[in-house]
Order: sequence, then structure tokens, then C-alpha cells
Amino acid sequence: MKLFLTTLSLLLLFFHSSNGQNLINLTPIATGFDRPVDISNAGDDRLFITEQDGVIKIINASGTVNQTPFLDIDAQVNSGGNERGLLGLTFHPDYANNGYFYVNYIDLGGDTKVSRFSVSTTDPDIADPNSELNLLAINQPFSNHNAGDLEFGPDGYLYIGSGDGGSGGDPGNRSQNRQTLLGKMLRIDVDNGSPYSIPLDNPFVGDATTLDEIWAIGLRNPWRFSFDGATGDLYIADVGQDDWEEIDFQAANSTGGENYGWRCYEGNATFNTSNCPPASEMTFPIHEYVNSFSSGCSITGGYVYRGTDYPGLQGKYIYADFCTGNFWWLENAGGAWTNTPIGTFTSMNFATFGEDIDGELYVAGLSDGMVYRISDLLSDIEETAWLHHFEVSPNPFTNQLQLDWSLKGASLLHFQLVDVAGRTVWESIDFKGSSLGIDVSDLGSGIYFLHASGAEGTLIRKVIKE
Repeated sequence: MKLFLTTLSLLLLFFHSSNGQNLINLTPIATGFDRPVDISNAGDDRLFITEQDGVIKIINASGTVNQTPFLDIDAQVNSGGNERGLLGLTFHPDYANNGYFYVNYIDLGGDTKVSRFSVSTTDPDIADPNSELNLLAINQPFSNHNAGDLEFGPDGYLYIGSGDGGSGGDPGNRSQNRQTLLGKMLRIDVDNGSPYSIPLDNPFVGDATTLDEIWAIGLRNPWRFSFDGATGDLYIADVGQDDWEEIDFQAANSTGGENYGWRCYEGNATFNTSNCPPASEMTFPIHEYVNSFSSGCSITGGYVYRGTDYPGLQGKYIYADFCTGNFWWLENAGGAWTNTPIGTFTSMNFATFGEDIDGELYVAGLSDGMVYRISDLLSDIEETAWLHHFEVSPNPFTNQLQLDWSLKGASLLHFQLVDVAGRTVWESIDFKGSSLGIDVSDLGSGIYFLHASGAEGTLIRKVIKE
């Protein structure tokens, strides 16, 4: 999806970026949204932006926002409070042929509705507001923890994330109660039954103690989940109570039935284990971070990058914190999960991520009403106005780095090797030659940035020590 930048966008990009060593860039592509909470694509070059008050708008392929909303159900959506409203949108895998899309919203009575709508038969940029078919209704005892995300899995079934019903500490222990849909991951078949059917391989089919729709239990407020477009693995970002934010994981070959622990556990820490199953029956998070002033207070789940524009992001799960503007990536290398800080931006309450048809990633700020494209800030540059070429080898490296370059004019170069915290770990000033070998045997494994600065500018390369 090709979107065009304006001078205003570039200025805003500069304004929002922090002064730290960011690994990603956020480039504004569209503005003027009212509390955007979801970013979706329908299998084409458009982005669909869901606003919390009940409106869905389209960013078209030229980067402009259509004046007429795709859908406006404001009159039937309860968006009072911070956590109610129109909260999720996803398109049927066969949308191009059947025109079906699905939304998750809080109705005027304060309860969750999951409904199907249809696109207009005459205008692909307009939905039919009278086409609603309600699939599922869930009573909400409190106004918060409504979750609201919904996605089609690689298996073609609709997955729905449900919060624990609200208040604090899950006072009704609903997340562990198998006779309620609250605090669960649900899985239904929207292509069969009326209005849906239960997939025969759902884990609790035939179990009288558990509702058939339930795919997994033990969630508090799963604010955004996503499937890896390459592997089918499921990532669930679950907002914590007071101490821990967590990311839960379900491998693509899972048969479901996981218990992710809430309210027995918050992250890996004990919360309230009264009448809980043993810890051995729990599936603990692959990552957690402390709820603090520096880290954040509310996780916003993202996606595994599977686009092609930024190879440095490939295979990394990118997510953020709503409160601080901190971004990280999480990746599995050799069976171990590694979490890396990749940016801190002026917090615009980043509330949702989304993918376009090409797998490129976007994020939206709830408070500034902007949608941003995520890019690898330090992608390789083969040529600048003052440099014919610059080669770093090997990369990844172990004990030695070799630098080779050719300048377009006479210049002295200043080299710095900087770690992800922005600290200079090696430096060479005013080097006159065309090659340089660096002994880096004393550096720890991880990501570094090589800065090559001349009078005309600075080139930055990302390098990795194994």
C-alpha cells in the first residue's frame, strides 16, 4: 500500500520522536480520527480505521481519508467511558466475494455484541448499516475490561477476545469460570449454523462443565491479539491489574484449551490462587513487563512483521505501551524469547496496530487521532550524496568488524559504535583511509549501530553481534 507524506507529516514525525536511540520510525500517514481503536484491511489497498464512537473510515490508496464513512453506527453504540464503544473490526477471508465484515461493540445497554454487516452492493466504500446480523451477545457486569478484538484465524474460524467483565481483580472470578464467555478466547464457525456453529475440534465440545465456544481461558483484558501471517502462531497481549503486563502465546499447532492464568496469576506472579488449579495446568506468558512509570501501565498488542520493505523487522513481534509510548520487539531465537526496546515516542496513547495487504505495519494514537506507518529507522543505505559505498562485514559478527568505503570527495570520517541504550562503546576519530578493522571481541551479544560521520552527514548501519 503506497501512502504519500506531506510536509506536515514530516514535521509531526520529528515532533513525536524521542531523543533516544530508536530502532523504528513512526511516520504519520493520516490524521483527524476520533479515538481510533482498530486498523484493518479488506484484502486490498485500503486501510479501515475504527473509531471508538461507532464510525469506520477509509484511508484510500492515495493516502487521503474518504469524506463519507464506511459505516456509522454511532446511534447504537455505547461509547461512554474509556473502555466502551465500537472496539473491533475484521473482514471475512472471502470478503471479496461475500462482502461480510464483523464488528465487536458495546450496545446501549452496556453489553457486548458481535455482529456481521455487509458492504453495499453498489459502492465498495460504503457498508449497509441495515444489514446487521447479531451473532453473539455477552452480558457485561461492569463498564471496563471489554477487550473487543476479533480476527479470523488461518483455519477460517472467527476468534473473539473477551475481557473478564470488569471492576478490579475479577471479583466474580469469571476468567476461570467455564460457564461464562468472559475472560476467554472464543472460536466460532460463521460459515455454518444460524447464526454460527461450533467447530467440532473446539477443545471443550461435549464437556458439560465448559461452554462450547471457549477456545482458551484465564484472560483479564486481551487488548489486541494477532496471528503471525507466516506461521499461524497466536499472540495475545493481556492488560495486567496493577503490577504486570503480559504477552501470551499459542503455537499454530495448538488444539486449544490453554489456561492463561488470570485471576490466579498476574503474569508470572501469584494474584489470587483461591480455588485455582495447580500451576502445572497454567500456560504462563512468554514475556511480561512491570507496570511502572518508566515501562508503562497498559500493553497494546501488535503483530509479527511479515512485510518486505524493512527486512530488519522480519519475524519480530512489535508491540507498545499505551501510557508511555514505549515500543519493543519480541522474537524467538533458538527457543528463547528475547525482548528488545526499539523506541520511545511522545505518548499519543497508542491504542492499536494493524497490517495492510502487503504486511506493512501501522499504529494509531488514540489521543492525537493519527495513524502512523512503522518503518525500520536504520535500514541500509547504499549511497549518499557524499559516499559511493559503505560496506560492513561480516554482519552478524563475532570478534571482528571490517569497514570498507569509498568517498566522493576528500573527507575525514568519525566512527562510533553505539548500543541500543545510546551509549558509545567504541570510537575512532578523523580516520583518513578507505578501510578499517575493528576488534569487538569484548562486546556482549546484541544489536549495535555503527555511525559513520563526515562533514556532509552521517550514515548509520545496524549490526548484530552473535
